Amino acid sequence: MEDAEYHKMAEVEDRMWFYRSLHGHLERVLRRQFASRAFALLDAGCGTGGLIRRLQTRMPAARITGIDCSPIACGLARGRTTVPIIEGSVAGLPFDGEAFDAIVSADVLYELDDPRAAVREFWRCLRPGGWLALNLPAYRWLWSYHDVAVRSKHRFVRREVAELLTAAGFTMELNTHWNALPFPLIVVRRKFLASARETSDVKLYPAPVEAAFRGLMAVEHAWLRLGGRWAWGSSILAVGRKPG
Repeated sequence: MEDAEYHKMAEVEDRMWFYRSLHGHLERVLRRQFASRAFALLDAGCGTGGLIRRLQTRMPAARITGIDCSPIACGLARGRTTVPIIEGSVAGLPFDGEAFDAIVSADVLYELDDPRAAVREFWRCLRPGGWLALNLPAYRWLWSYHDVAVRSKHRFVRREVAELLTAAGFTMELNTHWNALPFPLIVVRRKFLASARETSDVKLYPAPVEAAFRGLMAVEHAWLRLGGRWAWGSSILAVGRKPG
């Protein structure tokens, strides 16, 4: 990711509709498995610490560690959280095997030449019965200025994500799109209305726009809580379990 993108992220991820929704999805996955009991969690590719900040407040029993390959991201995360933040690669995690009960990795694997290496590391570092939650960008045809700014190397389809996890040994527990209701607007914005000066879509929008998108996200979350799935959308949320 471009260095400037980390500073943008730190400024908006506690308030921007996308990050609030993303972090809500991941919190829901973790809360469903662990409720209020203690567990060891790794945020693999923690960025500037937005998810950790949320979980420290909402799931205080979680023992959280963050890791990111960017010195800038690690510095920002250390200044915004009170958990250990380690500089390192998700493709070569500096932890003993079976060190964590859960690992989350949000919008990280798309930056790697070989995401399989990271998934194998997640498997190694999870205890038997442990949980892995991934968020990934969807559809190669949606490639745009946004992917250039965040240095994306790949966008995924759900079948590919399922193959990635099952090949490492995980049992698939969830594999759904989200960002489904705003999807037509996202396609128009990225494929038809982009200019040569665009960076990424990471920014805080005017209050009415933020409120409208939060409303759409509330509907999406409600559907997923009821057990529904989304067959389309700009992101993929996948959850795997390590048998045992």
